[in-house]
Amino acid sequence: MSAGFTAEDGTTLAYDDLGAADDGRPPVVLVHGHPFDRTMWQPQATALVAAGYRVIVADLRGYGDSGVVPGRTLFGVFAADIAALLDHLGIARAVVGGVSMGGQIAMEFHRSHPDRVAALVLADTSPVAETEDGKAFRNRLADRLLAEGMGGYADEVIDKMLAPYNVTGLPDVAAHVLGMMRGTDPEGAAAALRGRAERPDYRDSLAGAGVPVLVVVGADDVYIPVAEARALHGLIPGAGLVVVEGAGHLPGLERPEAFNDAVARFLAEVGKG
Repeated sequence: MSAGFTAEDGTTLAYDDLGAADDGRPPVVLVHGHPFDRTMWQPQATALVAAGYRVIVADLRGYGDSGVVPGRTLFGVFAADIAALLDHLGIARAVVGGVSMGGQIAMEFHRSHPDRVAALVLADTSPVAETEDGKAFRNRLADRLLAEGMGGYADEVIDKMLAPYNVTGLPDVAAHVLGMMRGTDPEGAAAALRGRAERPDYRDSLAGAGVPVLVVVGADDVYIPVAEARALHGLIPGAGLVVVEGAGHLPGLERPEAFNDAVARFLAEVGKG
């Protein structure tokens, strides 16, 4: 079911609430990355609903069908939106997963609302706070997107979002990713970039995580190399790690069967726990 609700500040947030949980298993909330929208999770949502899970996918404020708030959107605001959505749906705890920036927002949600997290899925993401150079880069990019729009940026990064061989080998996936990037409102993207530049370091909160955690990474991700994913995995006692062959930064779209299998096996273990 596609729907929307209004956050405390009046921003409309769009979401899909799909399926129904069997046997009391916690719902699964999936958080998209930048500059995408909730449609990036369609392969995962379809597979998980078929397996008997309730799945919630939302457009972050500034993206997709959600309202756009210019300026700067801190990760704490995105996390508060997830909490408000769970309240709206009457959900106390959920498995929270995210890719790239969405993974960082999942980490922020875990840091700020630990009692609401049943497990974490962290795909192609980093827990480390932004460097000074990184802050400057993100703020420059925000300025550029506001000045030029999303098209040139989308064309520049498509072969980093996807492994280059998948840009040509998976033309429908490439078209979907380009469409999401080009369709994002520059004001929403810029606000998120400015907030992302100010994110805290999540290593301490993850090291003390008392919930199951799965780390996933594409074998050919240039943004988050496998070595960085292994470092994230090593921070978290008992965490799992899956390297998806034949994928770059978005393995859930590039190799959905392998990605879905990893998540399904992880959720089965969470259910046993």
